[in-house]
Amino acid sequence: MTRLDLDRILAARRMINPIFLDTPLYRCEALEPVLRCTVSIKLETANPVRCFKARGTEVVASLLAEHGPRAVVCASAGNLGQALAWSGRARGLEVTVVASRFAPATKLARIRALGAQLELVDGDIETARERAAALARDRGIRLVEDSLDLETCEGAATIGLELADALPSADSPFDAVLVALGGGALATGVGQVIKSRAPGVEVICVQPLGAPAMTRSWHARRVVTTESINTIADGVAGRHPIPAVLDDLLLVADDAVLVSEKSIMTGMRLLLEHAGLVVEPSAALGIAAIIEDRERFAGRHVVTVVCGSNVDLDAYRRWVDTP
Repeated sequence: MTRLDLDRILAARRMINPIFLDTPLYRCEALEPVLRCTVSIKLETANPVRCFKARGTEVVASLLAEHGPRAVVCASAGNLGQALAWSGRARGLEVTVVASRFAPATKLARIRALGAQLELVDGDIETARERAAALARDRGIRLVEDSLDLETCEGAATIGLELADALPSADSPFDAVLVALGGGALATGVGQVIKSRAPGVEVICVQPLGAPAMTRSWHARRVVTTESINTIADGVAGRHPIPAVLDDLLLVADDAVLVSEKSIMTGMRLLLEHAGLVVEPSAALGIAAIIEDRERFAGRHVVTVVCGSNVDLDAYRRWVDTP
C-alpha cells in the first residue's frame, strides 16, 4: 500500500478551487505524424499559476485556514512558490518562499507579485529546502515539503481522477500516461489513481539525464543521490529523493526513463509548432520520451501531462531555436 488513499484524494478535490480542475484533455492529431503514435494532451497550464502545483497547495492552504497555523514556508524552484502564494493569499495566510537566486526571473517575479515574501539563497533547490526548514523551526511556522506532504500528492492525484474518468467515454482509450518526475508528487498521485481505476494503463515517469536521482533510485529500488544538477528543466531538478515518496513510486510506476536536453528542447519546439503551446522544459518531458523511443510507442495512444508554462522568454527562444 502507498501513503495515498482514494477517499482522501476525492476529499482533496472538494477543497480545490474549480478554476484548477477539469483541465482540457484532448487528442492532438497534429503531433501524430512526427511522433508516430496517437497523442493526447492533459493541459495543466490554463489556470492562474500556469502549472499543476496549485492542486496541491489548494489542499494545504484549505486545511491551514481551518486549523492553522496562519504562516507557511516552502522551498521552490518557482512553480510551487507561485501556487502556494496564490492559494495562501486567497485564504489570508502569510506565505514565505525560499528559492535559488538562479531560478528563472519570471517565476521569482510572479511569486513577489502574488504577495509572498521571497528569500533567495545561493545554490540549488536542495539549499533552498535546508533554508526553508530552518525558517520553519526558527519561526514555528508550517513547512510545506512538496511530495513529502501528502496534501501535495493528493492534489496532484486529482489529475489522475480526471484521466480515469475520461477513459470509459473515449473513442480511442489511451494505454500509457507520461508524467514528469521530480520530487514525485505528480507521478505518485497520478499513478495511484490510474493503477486503482485503470490498472492496464502504463504509467511512465520521465526525468532529464541531467537530474536523474529519482529515476536512478526507482531502478535501484533504494535512494540514490547525486552531487550536481545540469538541466534546463529546473522544475524537476532535485538531488535527494525522499524515501517515503520513492516507496510510493515503486508501487505505482511501471517505468522511469531519462531523456536528453536535446530531446527536451525538441519536444518544446514540437509543442509550439504543432500544438500552439509555449511550455517550460519540464512540461515537454513526455514528448521527449516519445522522441527517444518511437518504436516503444508506435501505434499506441499516449497521454502526456503538460504540467507548466512558466518560462523565461529569452531562454525559451534559445531552446526552441536549437537545431
